[in-house]
Amino acid sequence: MTNSNDDGAPRPQPVVAGDLDGAGTLNGRAGTSVFSIGGPDGKGGTATGANPYELLSASLAACTAMTIRLQARRRKITLSHVEVAVSYHHGGDGGRDSFARSITLDGNLVDDERAQLMQAANMCPVGRTLGLRADIRTNDSVSVGRAASYDDDLSELPIPNIDPD
Repeated sequence: MTNSNDDGAPRPQPVVAGDLDGAGTLNGRAGTSVFSIGGPDGKGGTATGANPYELLSASLAACTAMTIRLQARRRKITLSHVEVAVSYHHGGDGGRDSFARSITLDGNLVDDERAQLMQAANMCPVGRTLGLRADIRTNDSVSVGRAASYDDDLSELPIPNIDPD
């Protein structure tokens, strides 16, 4: 089976496989990348490797970074580096699951450019898909090159409440 890119070109479908009598590690392949997938091994232990929620979080981070980079290039914004960190949180007692997304933008950005790129983060296709079933909270990390002065009063900014679980 294959997936297709936006250009319609076929790509091999991601595959995960593993033996039941082995160490419990599953092996995944997506495109040309091969990786171990960890988590419960079915024998009371834990196999090494990224667990499925870490892979899902990495997918959201990758898509967000690519979307921001694309918008920066299209709008000729002088973004020199983007970093996106994502963590996943189970929604206990029937609550919605959530992702906490932290975005760091480096470059000589004015406030309007920073706002445009942060808005672009919400256009990420993976985020839109996940947002149908999970909440995604984003915070903007201030970085070197921000077009604000040290005299700015930052005390009025809300502090995000990111529950570690």
